[in-house]
Amino acid sequence: MEDPAATPALRRFTWEEIGERNGRGQAPQERWLVIERKVYDITRFCRRHPGGSRVISHYAGQDATDPFTAFHLDKALVRKYMRPLLIGELAPDQPSFEPSKNKQLVEDFRELRATVEKMGLLKPNHMFFILYLCHILALDVAAWLTIWYFGASTVPFLFSAVLLGTVQAQAGWLQHDFGHLSVFSKSRWNHWVHKFVIGHLKGAPASWWNHLHFQHHAKPNCFRKDPDVNMHPLFFALGKTLSVELGVQKKKFMPYNHQHKYFFIIGPPALVPLYFQWYIFYFVVQRKQWVDLAWMLTFYIRFFLTYFPLLGVKGILGLHLLVRFIESNWFVWITQMNHIPMHIDYDKNVDWFSTQLQATCNVHQSLFNDWFSGHLNFQIEHHLFPTMPRHNYWKVAPLVKSLCAKHGIEYKCKPLLTAFADIVYSLKDSGELWLDAYLHK
Repeated sequence: MEDPAATPALRRFTWEEIGERNGRGQAPQERWLVIERKVYDITRFCRRHPGGSRVISHYAGQDATDPFTAFHLDKALVRKYMRPLLIGELAPDQPSFEPSKNKQLVEDFRELRATVEKMGLLKPNHMFFILYLCHILALDVAAWLTIWYFGASTVPFLFSAVLLGTVQAQAGWLQHDFGHLSVFSKSRWNHWVHKFVIGHLKGAPASWWNHLHFQHHAKPNCFRKDPDVNMHPLFFALGKTLSVELGVQKKKFMPYNHQHKYFFIIGPPALVPLYFQWYIFYFVVQRKQWVDLAWMLTFYIRFFLTYFPLLGVKGILGLHLLVRFIESNWFVWITQMNHIPMHIDYDKNVDWFSTQLQATCNVHQSLFNDWFSGHLNFQIEHHLFPTMPRHNYWKVAPLVKSLCAKHGIEYKCKPLLTAFADIVYSLKDSGELWLDAYLHK
């Protein structure tokens, strides 16, 4: 039997040493992170990380305990694979997370997380998701029946397009559930159905969504870490700090003082049909994601076989573009209403709760808002607990509000139309800040 005393003691590290291993600077660019006081070297592992190399690298040099807890279902299994990466632990005189973070807030949120688990709010209601999928399939069938029965004249054609656009938007919210591992207790079951929903029902690759979306959740609204704000500075000047910085540097890729106007041209109408629609094929081929490509092709084959006999080549192309146009407007307004008006800056490595609250806001609850947004009107709760089934967001919201009140953090919640308008107002404000700095600083 092995003598425990013979086991070499773990090395001890300070936060200063860990902070230097953030993947930046002179080679060799080491990447370390901390989970529950244990120090892990992810320098080589990050490329093999199932969630993608970038999402885990965004926490290099930092404490990653809370995102680790938030993103993983089977933590015991994950810890087993982490053992070879363990290189030491924090020295006894070091706090469990960076000294710059709010100790009481971190502890209070972890207590809230434990309460959520005890209340069973991370357990899904499978019937909810079955019925949700059925309503999507019913709309899909109704779209085809409309053209089959009434013909391809203008009114049934447009009505069918609206139904199919609704299918695409709602399937988008459903794939979001599976992508976040919110439906099944086993990760692999969620991954399998995720490929079906996003691949066969939407014609998009699961690997592409995972690559982008997990980064967004890890560091929301953090420039150079959240892909959702990569439109800065090429197309838009986002956030007060970044917009002023851009102006001081005398950079002008677009007339940003007019961005609240051209947003209506290159934003909601164009994102899916003119960019996503084509980039996803490049993504799967370049990364050799052949299974995702196969699922995507089943969507296009099914769409062609069902609508070509009714519409012909021109009709089916027109229908497809119109559906993508409807989907794009729906997707952009919903996904950006919670984030663009909020704080956007470089990563300041604040605690998990503050990271999510400063980058997200909610929209008032109603049956329509819940359905229309796929429950992303509860964006705060979703970001704090990304694996929580969406039908439980309303249950945890009062607890989140209470924690915000205790620590003096604003819990923003607004009407749907106000949230839409705030996108435009925030773009106008940041554009004016850029112009002032560009001309006078």
